[in-house]
Amino acid sequence: MSLTPKNLHSYPKYWPYKKGLVPAPLLPMSRKEMDQLGWDSCDIIIITGDAYVDHPSFGMAIIGRLLESQGFRVGIISQPDWHSADAFRQLGKPNLFFAVASGNMDSMVNHYTAEKKPRSDDAYTAGAMAGKRPDRATTVYTQRAKEAYKGIPVIIGGIEASLRRIAQYDHWSQTIRRSILPDSKADLLIFGNAERAVVEVAHRVAAGEDIKKITDIRGTAYMRQGIPEGWTLLDSSDIDSDKSLIHPQTDPYADTSSKDKQSCGDKNNQANPVKIDPNQGAVQVIDFDQRTKGLKRESTVIRLPSFEQVAKDRYLYAHTSRVFHLETNPGNARALVQRHGERDVWLNPPPIPLSMEEFDSVFELPYTRKPHPAYGKLKIPAFDMIRFSINIMRGCFGGCTFCSITEHEGRIIQSRSEDSVIREIETIRDTDKEFKGNISDLGGPTANMYRLQCKDPKIETACRRLSCVYPGICPNLGTDHKPLTKLYRRARQLKGVKRIFIASGLRYDLAVRDPEYIKELVTHHVGGRLKIAPEHTEDNTLSKMMKPGIGSYHQFKKLFDRYSEQAGKEQYLIPYFISSHPGTSDKDMLNLALWLKRNQFKPDQVQAFIPTPMAIASAMYHSELNPLKKITRRSEAVKTPRSGQQRKLHKAFLRYHDPKNWDVLRRALKQMGRSDLIGSGEDCLVPYARANSTPKSQHPRKRNNDFHHRIAVKKYKRK
Repeated sequence: MSLTPKNLHSYPKYWPYKKGLVPAPLLPMSRKEMDQLGWDSCDIIIITGDAYVDHPSFGMAIIGRLLESQGFRVGIISQPDWHSADAFRQLGKPNLFFAVASGNMDSMVNHYTAEKKPRSDDAYTAGAMAGKRPDRATTVYTQRAKEAYKGIPVIIGGIEASLRRIAQYDHWSQTIRRSILPDSKADLLIFGNAERAVVEVAHRVAAGEDIKKITDIRGTAYMRQGIPEGWTLLDSSDIDSDKSLIHPQTDPYADTSSKDKQSCGDKNNQANPVKIDPNQGAVQVIDFDQRTKGLKRESTVIRLPSFEQVAKDRYLYAHTSRVFHLETNPGNARALVQRHGERDVWLNPPPIPLSMEEFDSVFELPYTRKPHPAYGKLKIPAFDMIRFSINIMRGCFGGCTFCSITEHEGRIIQSRSEDSVIREIETIRDTDKEFKGNISDLGGPTANMYRLQCKDPKIETACRRLSCVYPGICPNLGTDHKPLTKLYRRARQLKGVKRIFIASGLRYDLAVRDPEYIKELVTHHVGGRLKIAPEHTEDNTLSKMMKPGIGSYHQFKKLFDRYSEQAGKEQYLIPYFISSHPGTSDKDMLNLALWLKRNQFKPDQVQAFIPTPMAIASAMYHSELNPLKKITRRSEAVKTPRSGQQRKLHKAFLRYHDPKNWDVLRRALKQMGRSDLIGSGEDCLVPYARANSTPKSQHPRKRNNDFHHRIAVKKYKRK
């Protein structure tokens, strides 16, 4: 598969464009809107679990407007009633295919907390109403779409499909689930950033190509039988093992003659079932650990352990996670295949990132930047949050094990041009009557990876590191923040713009490489508080997260405080932390609590680690092994907080100041031999117990609208 993809806008426009039927003022959600546009049918219908917001921060809007720019008539079915197929017929039969996604979030993460309790609201629904999409929405929607119109292809995508493209640990059922592809019975899965793949698929289907024969597009997965002719298979379906660890020793004195006779009789009297060779068609099958030179990556596929294997063997599950994550660089990734029953899930290599020109064009499509009028005056919290924010980049090379951004958006940073960002700010200023002059964010997955990339394209293509910044910043990584600093300065000088705030999380380990950037940020773009994410203080835990040591935080804080003082501003850092991460011990959490107290921080909202599908940390959580290292049967165990009691204790350490947690902490401290931390002294973590006292929380309970699933922390002063 080529590393030089076809330009997004080099395809000839589909015929509705030539007839003037597109673009539409708003993608239609009803037959009435279609009639007003003069459409007798839709070419493609997008089914989404989110409310339809025509804004480039929402997946259905980006894909819908992009396909429209190619000439296709695109309709939207938003949050349909899934209890029957009727709602899936509201726009009629699509001419080409249905495109299905759960929305901007995995539906299970959207519905449930880390402790598996139902959430009371949904930020991506009008009125924040919960329950407008089903659990496992992609699978349910796909099955209903196929029921509504038999024979119409269904393509699945979005974050839920991306993160469930192979067998994965599911926290909510505590099982290993199959790939979403055979579960949903979709015809094709598009993973990662879908622009290239969905445009090519649409044009090829429109040209009459059978969806089942479209198997050569990067960023797609499909079901197949056997290996294509001419391909070499690397077999990683097993790991090095000491057989004595998993099988009992054979008794050398046992009489096996009767068994041998019986087996001979069985061979003569019973017909053996014919088994299909899963590797049929491969030119050669080579053991994965065998270093074979000269293999062509474009015709080499790696066989992962099957669903049936990983479902019952935690070692193979951890091994699968490691192999999978090492094949995420588009420059050198090979195809992957995983057996599910009698068929394979085949994953092509990841998509090639968009060029800056292509990325600009995607964000400058004719979005209205508003929710569909059908929602009336109902508020959509996720829209309100990003209404005046600008997405300037995508992707992340941090490699944090608890985060799934890399698995979905990729490790290579895609950035917009400075001019494109400025044009979007001007569009907001000139068209939104409620704009008061404040841009709430210029960012993306991180605040300060804009235009950061490998210094040498050849090195980037060959690189197989899981992170560019752990255990230290790679010497080949460009860390120059000057383009971002220049963008900030130009943006804040625009007429009609009062303030440009930075709300995305900051990688402070990168920022300290450029003090001039920190000065610009602190002087002009912090609204009193700045979010950063140390996540923990202890090296034992940080090594499992692939996060820098707490020393980087202190280095950044010195610069932050210095420039805040120079600017004459009283400003604070808001550090975020995660409790119950795999590899975290009770002692680690105690040390974090003591650090928080020494630094006068009181966590307000606390979020425990959530094992989201496909994250490396989720593999640690399930397997209690470390996929960051080669997996063998003798791999070191990773102690993981799993019980409700221990997870509750780890949360309590973060909220050490809450009287409701003091009894739990007192018991734990006594068991840990740290009774010296109970008392009224300055170094004590919790006070002595008082007779007949009823603990009361120092803070009223607040509604949790933290969409980042992290911990908001407030700083206080001693009186």
